[in-house]
Amino acid sequence: MSIAGVVAIFRGTPKHAIGDDGRMALSDHLRELRARVIKASLALVVGFAVALFFFDPLFDLVMDPYLDASKMLKETGGADTLGTTNGAAGGFMLYLKLCGLAAFIGTSPIWLYQIWGFLMPGLHSHEKKMSRIFVAVAGPLFLVGVVLGYVTLPKGLEILFTFVPDGLTNVVEFNDYLSFLSRTLLVFGIAFEIPVFVILLNRIGVLPGAALGKYRAWIIVGSFVFAAVATPSGDPFTMTIMAGPMVILFGISEVIARAHDRRKDGKRKDRIGDPDVPSVI
Repeated sequence: MSIAGVVAIFRGTPKHAIGDDGRMALSDHLRELRARVIKASLALVVGFAVALFFFDPLFDLVMDPYLDASKMLKETGGADTLGTTNGAAGGFMLYLKLCGLAAFIGTSPIWLYQIWGFLMPGLHSHEKKMSRIFVAVAGPLFLVGVVLGYVTLPKGLEILFTFVPDGLTNVVEFNDYLSFLSRTLLVFGIAFEIPVFVILLNRIGVLPGAALGKYRAWIIVGSFVFAAVATPSGDPFTMTIMAGPMVILFGISEVIARAHDRRKDGKRKDRIGDPDVPSVI
């Protein structure tokens, strides 16, 4: 690829590719998708390279929940557990998985922005403003979910370890443990993104705020069901820790959606006039 092609990718879709009706052709969408994928991939590669230099502190960070769970098991007289890595390439795979996980989490604001940039191209000034707001909110919310998942992980591991019968030792293969940790953190991060996409659906007119209020009880029940199914440990403690903030965020989303709908209805009445007021003609 030429230097001009690389520059064109990073610039994104040119303005002249956008029609008068605010739409892009299919080929332009594909070019936009390619540009977004390349940008996100480069961010992940850079993040992976940086993570390689910080493998030891990252490994200590990942090891702490397991050590905390083991300590709690010993205090309660539970089964013994032993951490291992299997195979000649076990340690190498551990390096790759851990650094990949760190890069995925660390660069989340960047690839979330690329997803948003592709779904809602900044065709107008207000859409560009929405993109900045989305990145400012979605990235930190994802990281908050990841941190919360990390904090609850020791308790979830302890509950899982208690199912090991007495007299047996639970041998934890650390590549499997890292996959378990990755799923836990990813599920918590995605769960905290759901209210953001609720607001997005409201902004584009798909989901009115009144519907959120109408089905509020079902949303609360659904949040707990989602948390029960999504949390790998499946214990009530972890489920509640995930579902509680989700319900709060859904409540905030409903307030924002209703305020947006009232503002939009007010602007519509200003344009077409109030139907309850008789015309002067």
